[in-house]
Amino acid sequence: MKVAFVTDSGTGKSIHEYAEQGIISLPLQISVDDTTYQDMETLNRNDCIRLMKEGKVLTTSQPSAGIIEECFESLKAQGVELIIAVPICNGLSGTISTMTAIANSLDIKIICIDTYVTAVVQDYLITNIKKWYDEGKSHLEIQILVENIINSTNTLLVPETLEQFIRGGRMTPLAAKLGQLLKIIPVLQINKKTAGKVDTLTKVRTFRKALSTAVDEVAKDNPDENTLITIAHVANISEAMNLYHTMSERFPSAKIQVIELPNAIAVHTGIGCIAIQYFKTC
Repeated sequence: MKVAFVTDSGTGKSIHEYAEQGIISLPLQISVDDTTYQDMETLNRNDCIRLMKEGKVLTTSQPSAGIIEECFESLKAQGVELIIAVPICNGLSGTISTMTAIANSLDIKIICIDTYVTAVVQDYLITNIKKWYDEGKSHLEIQILVENIINSTNTLLVPETLEQFIRGGRMTPLAAKLGQLLKIIPVLQINKKTAGKVDTLTKVRTFRKALSTAVDEVAKDNPDENTLITIAHVANISEAMNLYHTMSERFPSAKIQVIELPNAIAVHTGIGCIAIQYFKTC
């Protein structure tokens, strides 16, 4: 059976980066004013940050249905019988539903995996699923590996300010003003338990306290040598590196990395946000 592997730019990587691995990536869409950009193709990280700093209201949407259909038609013409897709999760986007509907309309078998999140775990899964298939692992073996990773994944978001939530309409001006006056910072989470939707874990009085609370939450899952911890930031490398040193001391056996938060998430969380995503690797 000829298999194709598909993901999207929720991973923070470009079409070119994945093409080198034999994986297809479809760009999510980011719109501002009257212009719609293809994430990581016609809108890079630097330009995305610049637009946010200018106070622009950026919105996101799933990859164009036309692009998905064109991609799947091409795969069918190439003799592909099965598409394995790891898109941005169902709780954040309708990409899984759209991919499934288009594949069904073209009579191509598709397996869409809901990671209940996005970013690093999405990249890790699509990359390793392809590797496992190339190594000859069975569908059952791969399914077990994937489920173990997804079940161990948690993502925590700590926005430095509430400005982007206000601009994006995710918080009323009154609630935001009250939060700013009281210096309330939410610690948000997204995982399988939240069904892939952003939920509030707790609220604290300062940004530093929020980061400390997030680290305590990570500690509850006992990170070990099999745990990959990613600290992702939005134009806040100094705070990300401070957190890196703190977590390196607290979780010395875990693998820890610092990256920039993918555009599709950053436009909702705003400048200064720190995200922590961790899971058990295979």
